[in-house]
Amino acid sequence: MGRIEDDVTVRATEGEAVANLLAMLRLCAAGKLRCSEKTWRPSAATIKAVADVLANGDFYPDEPIAAFAWPLLLQAGGLAESAGGRLQLTARGRAALAKPPADTIRHLWRRWVGNGLIDEFSRIEQIKGQRAANVLTAVKPRRQKVAKALADCETDEWIAIEVLFGEIRRNGLNPTIARSERGLWKLYIEDPQYGSLGYDGFHDWALLEGRYTLALLFEYAATLGLFDLEYVDPAGARDDYHGNWGGDDLDRLSRYDGLVAVRRNALGAYAMGQASGYEPPVPAKTATKVLKVLPNYDVVVTGELAPADRLLLDAFSRHTSDRVWTMSAASLLTAIESGRDLKEFKEFLDGHADHELPGTVVTLLADADFRAGQLRNRGLARLIECADAATAVLIAGDRKAGRFCQRVGERHLAVPPDNEDGFRKALRTLGYVLPVSG
Repeated sequence: MGRIEDDVTVRATEGEAVANLLAMLRLCAAGKLRCSEKTWRPSAATIKAVADVLANGDFYPDEPIAAFAWPLLLQAGGLAESAGGRLQLTARGRAALAKPPADTIRHLWRRWVGNGLIDEFSRIEQIKGQRAANVLTAVKPRRQKVAKALADCETDEWIAIEVLFGEIRRNGLNPTIARSERGLWKLYIEDPQYGSLGYDGFHDWALLEGRYTLALLFEYAATLGLFDLEYVDPAGARDDYHGNWGGDDLDRLSRYDGLVAVRRNALGAYAMGQASGYEPPVPAKTATKVLKVLPNYDVVVTGELAPADRLLLDAFSRHTSDRVWTMSAASLLTAIESGRDLKEFKEFLDGHADHELPGTVVTLLADADFRAGQLRNRGLARLIECADAATAVLIAGDRKAGRFCQRVGERHLAVPPDNEDGFRKALRTLGYVLPVSG
């Protein structure tokens, strides 16, 4: 190990993760996240957008860890899906906005362990040759081994990384990286010949399996708030690769090299199935009453507002000046149309305003809620044109065919996609047929 006593950061992640989850869901709902449809990885602009709203920022100012992980976690958990490269909340994601954050975080961890979207080892970019055929083992079994080792940790007790490494090996949970000795020869640092890890003594456990463990632990478990951290600057934190050819030219082997020790917290115990319930810590007393909601529909921010809360104001109102947002019927209905829940916004205003909401605002919110309830989206339907009104009446009035369609005007019938097979069968009984096209 390198230095561990200088400039150590001790970071409690539990409360941050709860705040960050809400921020990520709102950021996604606002259409601010873009990811590759092929690799699922976030764009550089998305990483910056996420970093800007993270509670207390990312673990390192110039090294994306949590900012990289969150968009992947949302996708793996089925809370978001890509539409033309832009993430949008799924029905499950929208529901998560109103659910206890701990339950959603537990779901995200379990989904990542069972179906993470990338191989975490790919984030150890200094070890090259990973994309060659038959080099790396399957990621799911080794991810599950490390997850089992993390689940075996004691709650509220710090464990040094080197001790954790020893426990993993001693308990037979080794997340073997290379598929074979031949695969080891294809992995290298700097130069594929001289830097190959196939040479005896040049593929130390900490170099491969240890780095994989650090990546999963730091980038995903810690991002979800399951482990509190002690860490230092990764540059010079570890020297276990210096004996490798080209290693002396590197100040670190991975962005995770600075992790010194971890402590599983109550949220981690709950997410990993080691506790049957979860009680969030009592928050420190903070000034939550930071809004003035005026009768003219202006929302004035009088104190510090969390990034996630700013995103919520942006969704339901228009930012009209530095600390003022303005509600309108149009802004509220636009938010509802995009899938946002008006109840979430009203509860936010009630909880953050230092007074009762003005009657004009209560009326505006109630009217928007009423208008939003007057229509229901029942999905797509196939529009069938009949040759004349008599045919439409005949089919719609039939005991069987009428169950699968509805008249629209004089000569048209609407058939939901789920009813089409039954509708076609009933038509044949009547002596009609619906061509595939035309």
